Amino acid sequence: MEMIAKETTKPRELISFIIGKQEFCVDIMSVREIRGWSPATPLPHSPAFVRGVINLRGAVLSIVDLASRLGLPSSEPSARHVIIVAQVGSQIAGLLVDAVTGILTVTPETIRPTPDVASEMARSFVKGVLAIDNRMITLITLDHVLPSQELEAA
Repeated sequence: MEMIAKETTKPRELISFIIGKQEFCVDIMSVREIRGWSPATPLPHSPAFVRGVINLRGAVLSIVDLASRLGLPSSEPSARHVIIVAQVGSQIAGLLVDAVTGILTVTPETIRPTPDVASEMARSFVKGVLAIDNRMITLITLDHVLPSQELEAA
């Protein structure tokens, strides 16, 4: 019984990043690498949030504009933008963000549930909200960011 209690309060690490004026974070265990922006080759008939593909050491990597995917205004990528290479289920995808801000170590008690005012769509992306040092950071789950059928269509 005591073992279970320790497991549920175990701290976890999150990578935090900026999109527009908002701060988000994802579980560090889903992040493979962080790299600078490189122009993507557009794919015909791909979802609007898919910027295209890049060559990542011989592998074709889809680039998801995370702002567009989350329903936020998207900006034209520049050299300041960053691609977070993440494992989404069995898929690997690049997530385009404005900048990575750091690594957070949090306990489950730090994560507040998604507010009831959020839509069903928002709740499928948002796992919770963290209030840290006068900052509101939205914890997103990558499970629904890149649904497999939409990736296959891309």
